[in-house]
Amino acid sequence: MLSENDVKVLKSILQGHCDPQSIADLLAMKVEAVRATADALEEQGFLKVTKSVVESVSLTEEGRKYAQEGLPERALFSSLGAGKAVSELKDPSHKIALGWLRKKGWATIQAGMIKPTGSAPKGKDEEMLESLLAGPKGSADLNKKGLVDLKSRGLVTSSKSKEWRYEITEEGTKFASSGISAAAAKEMPTLSSDMIKTGSWKEVDGILYLDYMGSSYRARPYDVTLAADRIIPGKMHPYQRIIDFMRSIMLEMGFVEIKGQIVQSSFWNFDALFQPQDHPAREMQDTFYLDSLADIPDYTRVKEMHECGGAGSSGWGGCWRPEVARQEVLRTHTTGVTIKYLADHPEPPVKAFGIDRVYRREAIDATHTPEFEQLEGIVMDRDVTFSHLLGILKEFYNKMGFEEVRFRPGYFPYTEPSVEPEVFIEGLGWVELGGAGVFRKEVTAPFGIEHPVLAWGLGVSRVAMLKLGLKDLRLLYQSDIEWLRETPVSIKL
Repeated sequence: MLSENDVKVLKSILQGHCDPQSIADLLAMKVEAVRATADALEEQGFLKVTKSVVESVSLTEEGRKYAQEGLPERALFSSLGAGKAVSELKDPSHKIALGWLRKKGWATIQAGMIKPTGSAPKGKDEEMLESLLAGPKGSADLNKKGLVDLKSRGLVTSSKSKEWRYEITEEGTKFASSGISAAAAKEMPTLSSDMIKTGSWKEVDGILYLDYMGSSYRARPYDVTLAADRIIPGKMHPYQRIIDFMRSIMLEMGFVEIKGQIVQSSFWNFDALFQPQDHPAREMQDTFYLDSLADIPDYTRVKEMHECGGAGSSGWGGCWRPEVARQEVLRTHTTGVTIKYLADHPEPPVKAFGIDRVYRREAIDATHTPEFEQLEGIVMDRDVTFSHLLGILKEFYNKMGFEEVRFRPGYFPYTEPSVEPEVFIEGLGWVELGGAGVFRKEVTAPFGIEHPVLAWGLGVSRVAMLKLGLKDLRLLYQSDIEWLRETPVSIKL
């Protein structure tokens, strides 16, 4: 048995009204109520409801201008004649037009001359501009490639909206032909707590009825097994949650968090760490250099250590140049921040860490980006040893959820001995996650640091990829909306 609203909506669909807004206007109902009624009719098999997202495309102000006057490349092509020198193109828009001329194959450039290649038939983009002058159109009715080109040029804009379409089923038609007006029952009023308390509702043969104001109403059946509408709540980015979890581990272990500038002098980024001024890591293909120079502190002892050595070292020899040390760079690691912190705090104990972004000239692919995060840490105290370093790192990775941790000998220009921590991942084997070691005396001695310094730099993004099960590092930074929605709030750490 159908309610009054069910009958009204079904009749209107039989009359040819197949979208909720037109039905709502016809019946003086709220459009939300029409949708709910139609969904109920679909559950009973009387209707088929189709929901879709429709993209509407319209011209921008610039697009309207070109739709009326013609595209710049069309105007340039018309002025070519037998050919025109590139040097004659003075207007900035002509250079853009020239690019499209060549892309569309309308002209070539030979010896500085622009020469037409033949006729220039009207393209899909031009046809679309003309058709959009009459008003917005659905993207499904437009040429896909032409639409992409017009969007890239900012000549059209689009908006998306949801659309509902209703179609009566065979069962619905059969039901309608039997006379749906006679089947309609009185519509049940909203059930209140008083009705439940007084027991004015009752169940007869598995069907709920309500006695109200001297009339009996039949309740609409409700299927509690149906899936509810999907709710997509706001939540913290999964990568940020992992970074915050790492931070909380370090704070719980008694470390102090430190921060530093993104732009560093080469002195702190390289020289203070005893990297020679001709080291490959300083080259342009690895480092972002800026066209500026920085002030640096008294460099006498650092210069002496590089040229002549000290503390048992013979140094690098050659001539250490302060103008090279003053060059500013986007920091290539966060170790430059920690050595500066040590220089400002040369007395033990020092126990500090930082999680910050670093920058290197890398080609972007699934496992490399030109910017990423590092977790840097240092411990400086009397009698700390290499064994303490291994214990700290093992404890950190255990807290991160990695049960198996091992250390492989490594080499870094400013630590000795050095190791690369690795964790075991099922299906991947042993995965290297960073570098660590004890600062060489060539690093600490120029700043008056007399006690051992344990140091490490760990790859944050690599840990995040393992924890989130990613194969493409770029997802951490591109914020793909579907990936963000599907990633659970609770990540096993």
